[in-house]
Amino acid sequence: MIKKISRQAVRVKKHLKIRNKISGTPARPRLAVYRSNSHIYAQIIDDVKGNTLVAASTVEKAIKETLEKTNDITAAKAVGDAVAKKAIEKGIDAVVFDRGGYIYHGKIKALADAAREAGLKF
Repeated sequence: MIKKISRQAVRVKKHLKIRNKISGTPARPRLAVYRSNSHIYAQIIDDVKGNTLVAASTVEKAIKETLEKTNDITAAKAVGDAVAKKAIEKGIDAVVFDRGGYIYHGKIKALADAAREAGLKF
């Protein structure tokens, strides 16, 4: 009998490999992305201090009101735009992108592109 590893377990393993290579510093914090079945979350983290500097998600009322659905590409674009604007307000203009073990495609790519268009460099 063939045992197949779950997609979630594969994603977590990929994320651990990514996290061994990248980390956020005060000069270039980490833009971490997480997506669930119903929402998408992005936060900018300083790993040296262990603080979340900026966060945005489709759970927030301001973002949720403008969207028809909270788990599609347009929602990811809205979150990317919101997190970038909040980061620029705090004086953060360059980040390291942490895709969280997800394939750089679809929602993750849309979030990254929207953040770049809003002014973040990575």
